Amino acid sequence: MIELKNVNMNFRGNQTLKDINLTIEQGEIMVIIGPSGSGKSTLLRMIIGLLKPTSGEVWVNNREITQMPEDELNKIRLEMGMVFQYSALFDSMTVGENVAFGLRQHSDMPEEEIWRTVRRKLRMVGLRGKENAMPNELSGGMKKRVSLARAIAIDPHIVLYDEPTAGLDPIMSNTIDRLIVSTRRMIRATSVVVTHDMSSAFSIADRIAMIYGGSIIEIGTPDVIKQSENPIVAKFIRGATALPESKGRSRA
Repeated sequence: MIELKNVNMNFRGNQTLKDINLTIEQGEIMVIIGPSGSGKSTLLRMIIGLLKPTSGEVWVNNREITQMPEDELNKIRLEMGMVFQYSALFDSMTVGENVAFGLRQHSDMPEEEIWRTVRRKLRMVGLRGKENAMPNELSGGMKKRVSLARAIAIDPHIVLYDEPTAGLDPIMSNTIDRLIVSTRRMIRATSVVVTHDMSSAFSIADRIAMIYGGSIIEIGTPDVIKQSENPIVAKFIRGATALPESKGRSRA
């Protein structure tokens, strides 16, 4: 469903990503981990076409997107949903209007069908009856769930999550984790999750890729990552306060 081939990204003279090779299978939950500034969010923005690599190819559903004109790229984006780190809800709109936003912008769906879809998606994320609530009336966890409902309103083939459990307590983090897994099952979407939360990563991932210094230094199932002999990976997943200076070898 997603493939990055020999991707490099230079930004203001710094190489943010180095020789990234990554394949994400249809229906898979791929979790991207790594310290702040390692290039995780940059990778997400490349997949959705907001950033173009300095070199290399980005393939989405068998289409290479880095050289696509914007109108074609917008069609690709309609197959994707994005759950932002801070929810990114429109404060002046109700919950229902937030979820309906993409449907109104990018479909010819009748208003009655839009609202049926809104109610259905809110039920899926456990927010039945919250259509008329305002974002400022919601907790952080509820805002994340509204953001997820908005992302899946168009039944995307791909859902991208940027730190979905950031700032949430452990109980709500577990709720969001369960929603990510159940969303994959219900709409059969391929999921890419960027997170620092190792408990979440091990709970939801089919595979985990660790980025360090702009390179993928380890990739595998949660069990493979837990047993990694790479000292950088081992220290990171155990919450070490400092990582080794050595960047290790990239392998993807």
